[in-house]
Amino acid sequence: MKAIILKSPGDVNQFEYTELPLPEIGSGEVLIKVKAISVNPVDAKTRKGEGMYGLLKKDNPIVLGWDISGIVEKSNSSDFKVGDEVFGMVNFPGNGNAYAEYVAAPANQLAIKPKNISFEQAAVSTLAALTAWQALVVNGKVQKGQHVLIHAASGGVGHFAVQLAKHLGAEVSGTSSEKNRDFVLSLGVDHYIDYHTYNWSQQRPEYDFVLDTVGGTNIENSIEATKPGGTIISIPTGLNEEITEKAKSSGINGYFILVKSNGEHMKEIASLLESGAITPHISKVYPFNEMKEAHLQLESGRTVGKVVVLTP
Repeated sequence: MKAIILKSPGDVNQFEYTELPLPEIGSGEVLIKVKAISVNPVDAKTRKGEGMYGLLKKDNPIVLGWDISGIVEKSNSSDFKVGDEVFGMVNFPGNGNAYAEYVAAPANQLAIKPKNISFEQAAVSTLAALTAWQALVVNGKVQKGQHVLIHAASGGVGHFAVQLAKHLGAEVSGTSSEKNRDFVLSLGVDHYIDYHTYNWSQQRPEYDFVLDTVGGTNIENSIEATKPGGTIISIPTGLNEEITEKAKSSGINGYFILVKSNGEHMKEIASLLESGAITPHISKVYPFNEMKEAHLQLESGRTVGKVVVLTP
C-alpha cells in the first residue's frame, strides 16, 4: 500500500512517500480502505518533534495521522462487516498510522458513516468533533440556558464547539478575526467577538463555560470572563500551576483535557451529523501526494474549519 513516513522530525521535507505491507488486524479490529484523512495541528506539531512525537519516536517507520474515513475491507469484529462505511479517530493518543491507503483500527473506536455526509466530511468530524464533544458534554457538562464562550470559533475544534453548544441549548459567544466574522455568525453564535479589538479588561464575569483552543493570554482572559463556579477547559497548552491556582482562587474550575479515541462518542457525533445538528466545514482538499501542502496550510494559521487529504 502507499504510505507516507516521517524520516525524522522537522519540516515538511521529512515526509517520504513509500510502499508498506498491508497492516495485520488483531481480534476486535478492522482493516479499513481509507478514503479521506483529516489533518490536524497536532499532526504538524508531531512532525516537528513536538505533540505526540515522544510516543511515536520508537516506531519504525513512523506514520503520522489519526483521523480517517473509509470502507471496511476485513473484519475481526462483530460490530462491523466488510463493506461498511466507517469513520473515527484511531488510537489517539498513540499511533494511528493514518497517512496510508489502509489502516488497522480497533472497532470500538469507530462509527458507521451517516449516509448524508461524504467521506471527506466524515474524516474531518473526528478529532476536532470529539474534542468539542469531550470538552462540552463529558467534562464541561454544558446545560441549556448557560452562557458559553468559544475561543477561535472559526477553527477546527471551534466551529464544531459552537454548533454543539447551540444544540445543547446554550447562549454562545464566539471569537475570531474580523475576516471570519460572517462564517462564525453563520454557525449560530449569539454574540460575535473580534479578538483583535476586544477589550478583555472590561469584560465582566458572565460565562458558565469557556473553551480555550488558543492558549497563552487567552487563559487569563478567560478566567476574568468566567463566573464563579464556572469552568474553563484549555486544549492547546493546558493550565500551568499558577493559572490553575488563580482560577481556583476565583472559584473557577480550570483544567486541560486531551481528547481520546472513543467509539461511543463517535456514534453520538454520527447522530448529530445525520440530523444536521452539526455540519463540518472543509476549507481545503488535497490529494495524497500533496500532504506537504496540507501541513503548510495548517501552519499558516489561516485555516477556517478543516483540511482534508484524499487517498489514492
